Amino acid sequence: MKTFLALPFSVVLTATAANAQVPGEVVKAKVTMATAVARPDSVVRAAVMVEVVPGYHINDRHPTLDYLIPTEVKVEPSQYATVKGITYPKGEMRKFAFSEGLLSVYEGTFRVDVALQLGIQQPAGADAKLQRTRKVPPGEYEVKGKLAYQACNDHACLPPASVPLLFSFKVVRPGASTSRSAD
Repeated sequence: MKTFLALPFSVVLTATAANAQVPGEVVKAKVTMATAVARPDSVVRAAVMVEVVPGYHINDRHPTLDYLIPTEVKVEPSQYATVKGITYPKGEMRKFAFSEGLLSVYEGTFRVDVALQLGIQQPAGADAKLQRTRKVPPGEYEVKGKLAYQACNDHACLPPASVPLLFSFKVVRPGASTSRSAD
């Protein structure tokens, strides 16, 4: 009799686990290059389009409470490009069952703008105080990054997670056209 009662209970638990969201399914991110072709010492701009599935939210870049995990675009160090700036949207103030006050969060679809300064950083010489920058040679380049976040619904939070990002661009020789069809 115990086996007979345990079987339906285990089926319910399995069905519940199968319907649970995993972090990779809750948030998607895609890089769209505003500047896919650039000159050797220019700024390459991109938009990271983020989509959070309905019923979930992720914390603002500057969360309302200190212990909340912020949403952050992280760009891996590259010898060809450095982060010039990352601009996040303002979060939406929302009330959730688990919080006493309003929390600043992102829901639905939003955009994070990223600007990468092209240039090869060289160590400062003995008499120089600052690093010197050399122009990036013509070619195809990729800079890796990730969108780090923690997704929550109205009742619970999933473990912190990240989505990989790839910033791809082409550098053309000085004086060459930077239109998308440039070689």
